[in-house]
Amino acid sequence: MKILVLGGTVFVGRHFAEAAIAAGHDLTLFHRGSKGPGLVAGTEEIFGDRDGGLAALGDRTWDAVVDTCGYFPRVVAQSTQYLKDRAKQYLFISTISVYNTEGLDRLDEHSPVLTIADPSVEEITGETYGALKALCEQAVIEAFRENACIIRPGLIMGPFDPSNRFTYWVDRFDRGGQVLVPRRLDQPMQLIDARDLAGLMLKCVADGTNGIMNACGPSEPKTFNDLIEACLALNPAAKPVRAHEEVLTKHEIALWQELTLALPSSGESDAMLRTDNSKAIRSGLTFRSWDESARDTLAWRRLQPTDGPFTHGLDPEKEQRALAQLAADHVD
Repeated sequence: MKILVLGGTVFVGRHFAEAAIAAGHDLTLFHRGSKGPGLVAGTEEIFGDRDGGLAALGDRTWDAVVDTCGYFPRVVAQSTQYLKDRAKQYLFISTISVYNTEGLDRLDEHSPVLTIADPSVEEITGETYGALKALCEQAVIEAFRENACIIRPGLIMGPFDPSNRFTYWVDRFDRGGQVLVPRRLDQPMQLIDARDLAGLMLKCVADGTNGIMNACGPSEPKTFNDLIEACLALNPAAKPVRAHEEVLTKHEIALWQELTLALPSSGESDAMLRTDNSKAIRSGLTFRSWDESARDTLAWRRLQPTDGPFTHGLDPEKEQRALAQLAADHVD
């Protein structure tokens, strides 16, 4: 198949590109070149900006377009309108953050999505991200209709991850010693390896599967403790130290941003980690073990610069001050 990828050099897009080339597909990457050329061997690259620069694609046609980097509806509409007569299918990577979780304890594809008062806003924040992605989905569906495939991943892990959410934990346990962790280890968890997500994307393209589906994982219930166990397998000598949210607040340690992937004990945000993925499984989604994801992520992380700063993760000095205070206060 001839596949055009918008992006293809970062995280999920890069894994998809590598999987597509390995499967023998004819791949064209359209990107700005900011990550450098030649990251995925065997691909054709066209350099340009999708915001106003799509003419670089000319009048060529593709069997499918895979869009891994659409965040603003105005920009996504440019690509869908330009390509609607040049491609048979448009696969868009969205997010489960499109859902309005208020009052819900579980999500599926029929759950309500967020709205935004001003759809022209082009600033990504915690308040705008999901609603803007929902509008991007609309732009895809309006142009491609029954040939639109919308995949809504949940939390993603694996090599090439720029967010440092999962990577923080594998890196931190690898460094050993006492590791500050949230008290609530029974928090539900759904993490999908980017390579498994890429496999689903490739199967949907190859099979011509369309519609909306949630790509969350795994298929059996998991908890934060399972994440900790996968990380402990990397370094059994590390010692998790649990702390109540009150203690974290006292030491100004934020859930999610610093203790990454951890949610409030109230459970008010748990719906996003109880998302139905049965449609994606029927469409071909499979799951590797978290142990494998942790090992491979750590191997990749060890090859990366260690200075940061990272958007997510706890500063080592701040963690050590908190651990020292916890020990002094005899707080468990």
